Amino acid sequence: MTAATGLRRFRTRDTEAAPRCELCGEAAGEDHGHVVNLETRALLCSCAGCHLLFSHDGDSRRRYRGVPRRHLHAPSFPLTEADWEEMRIPVRTAFFFRNSALGRIVACYPSPAGATESLLPHDTWERVLSACPAMAGVLPDVEALLVDRRPEGGFTCHLAPIDACYRLVGLVRLHWKGFDGGPEVWRAIDGFFADLRRRGHRVPESQGGGRG
Repeated sequence: MTAATGLRRFRTRDTEAAPRCELCGEAAGEDHGHVVNLETRALLCSCAGCHLLFSHDGDSRRRYRGVPRRHLHAPSFPLTEADWEEMRIPVRTAFFFRNSALGRIVACYPSPAGATESLLPHDTWERVLSACPAMAGVLPDVEALLVDRRPEGGFTCHLAPIDACYRLVGLVRLHWKGFDGGPEVWRAIDGFFADLRRRGHRVPESQGGGRG
């Protein structure tokens, strides 16, 4: 999923009163789901019926894949500052997902210009992930590991739907002001992660790692 396609619908506030399914044209509802177009990497709004239709993994040849709503939260994630530097992440937050078309893990981080991709050393990520078995079952294309470096030190990790990650990118683009972002964007980011913690099932320390 590229920055432009994944982020497109989260760049500005949605002013449409009645969202519609971009697959069948029916009303989608305010709390609608999304599907990923695996060819273009775009996120599409979907009604409940279309979302269910494309949420089964039996046919890998399908063009669309439904984005699930699973949330997991590992308060202590086995990353070190050296790992973070090795992965070339210059900010506090990044998300990692498997792009099935490319056959590799893609790392992106939010910036005022949108989602920016970072070159990811494969060995580093595999080493870290092996120490956190609860997060190893992330689904390709539709789920991501969203990692946040805590201001007080250490890292937390959320297994989150890919559309949630692009929603965070949209918040940064919408609220960022000046050189350091300004207080509004940091309030929005803190609120976003507070919501993820409320939604997420906390994984046991023994499965979530503890090296961070």
